[in-house]
Amino acid sequence: DLTQRSLRAAIGVVSQDPHLFHDTVGDNLLYARPGATREEIEAACRRAQIHDVIAALPDGYDTVVGERGYRLSGGEKQRLAIARMLLKDPAIVVLDEATSHLDSENEAAVQDALEEALAGRTSIVIAHRLSTIRAADQILVIDEGAIVERGTHDDLVDVPGGLYADLYRTLVRGDVVGEPADA
Repeated sequence: DLTQRSLRAAIGVVSQDPHLFHDTVGDNLLYARPGATREEIEAACRRAQIHDVIAALPDGYDTVVGERGYRLSGGEKQRLAIARMLLKDPAIVVLDEATSHLDSENEAAVQDALEEALAGRTSIVIAHRLSTIRAADQILVIDEGAIVERGTHDDLVDVPGGLYADLYRTLVRGDVVGEPADA
């Protein structure tokens, strides 16, 4: 039977601006799974590429992050939220611009961790960065509230005049939309 509680337990969300409580790093992570051990917390943080940052804080996992995590950068907050999701270990994951505050080096590391963590799960990834969704089994391109294209990255990048292909050329290769690639 599907209940509100079982549905909530099955879904993990990482948003663009994750909420952190005025509490310690460790306690912020424990909201995902209150009975988790220190080893499980640290393992999730390693997978999210945030453990070394936490270890360098004055009190490590016992450091208070401040209201809404103001003592951490945007990328650090996102990686902490990713660690919280990994600790929860949900069947369904929603990533809403979850890597938007990461620089390209940290994004690559977190993408590797997410690829492993998302394997075998239903994942809904909302992203403007094409690198975030490139490996997805299915990409839905939405324009003005309607699905206008659907397929894999390789399928969509080859659609002549397609929105995804235009975005890819513009954002990844730096081409001007509407001009031939060799112009």
